[in-house]
Amino acid sequence: MVIKLRLSFSMVMVFVLMGSLAWANPPATEAANAPPGDAVMSADQVPFDPFDNPSGDSYGDKDLMLQAVADPIEGFNRTMFVFNDKLYFWLLKPVASGYRVVVPTPVRVSVKDFFFNLMGPVRFFNCLFQGKWRSAEGEFCRFMVNSTAGFLGLFNVVRDKPSFNPPVEDFGQTLGYYSIGNGIYIIWPLFGPSTLRDTVGSIGDWALNPVSFMQLVNADAGELTSGTTNVIAYGVRIVNDTSFRIGDYESLKNAALDPYEAFRNAYIQNRLSKIAQ
Repeated sequence: MVIKLRLSFSMVMVFVLMGSLAWANPPATEAANAPPGDAVMSADQVPFDPFDNPSGDSYGDKDLMLQAVADPIEGFNRTMFVFNDKLYFWLLKPVASGYRVVVPTPVRVSVKDFFFNLMGPVRFFNCLFQGKWRSAEGEFCRFMVNSTAGFLGLFNVVRDKPSFNPPVEDFGQTLGYYSIGNGIYIIWPLFGPSTLRDTVGSIGDWALNPVSFMQLVNADAGELTSGTTNVIAYGVRIVNDTSFRIGDYESLKNAALDPYEAFRNAYIQNRLSKIAQ
C-alpha cells in the first residue's frame, strides 16, 4: 500500500469561492418548504442571513431557518429522492441485511470504529479552521491513541472519555461557522441530501481524507487506481453503517405525509444543530 499526498487546496478554494458567490446571489424565488439551500429573498430583495440575528440566538427560530433555504430544483430533487429510495430498498437494504447476518456485531463495530478513526484528520483540521482548540486537541489525542493502542482504530479505547470525544466537525460546518449561506438544496444520486455549501464542504473533506491519498498496489493483479480504492472503501463503510440503522429510514418515511419534505427538513435541522454546537 503506497500513500500518496494529493492535496489540492486550489481546487477547494475555487469551489469555496463559488459557494460564497452563490450565497451572495441567491435565487429570487421563495420556497415555502425549502430544503438546505439558499437564503430566501425578502420583500425588498435583501438576502436573509441566518447568522445575522439581533437576538443573539442564530438558531432560535427553526421554522424561519427552514424557510431560508431555497429549493428551486425541487423537480430534480424529488426524482433523485425516488431514485435513492429505490436504491435503498432494492440494493442497499438487502445487502446490509445479509451483511448483518453474516458479520458478527463486534466485527461490524470495529469496522465502524476504523472508518471513524480514519476520518480523524478531517475533523481535526476543521476544528482548527473554526478555532476550536480544545476540540482539536481532543480529536488529535483520540486519533493518536486509537491508531496505536486501538490497533489502527479497530477499537475505540477512549469511547467513554468525554474530553476525547468532541462534536464531529466537517468542512460544511466550517463554512457555516463563517456565515457562508447554504445555497440551494440538492439531492445527489447515491450520496443523498445536501446543499450547495455542504457539497463544497464535501470537496474540502475529500481533500483531507486519508482514503483519498490511498492507492493499493498488487504485484500479481497490477495496480488499482485510487478511484477504485475510494469506491470500495466508501461502499464497505455505507453497507456497514446501514447494517446498524435498518428500519430507521422506513420508520421516518412511513410516518411522513410527504417523505420528501420530511427528510429535507430533518436534514436542515440536523445541519443547523451541528453548526450551532
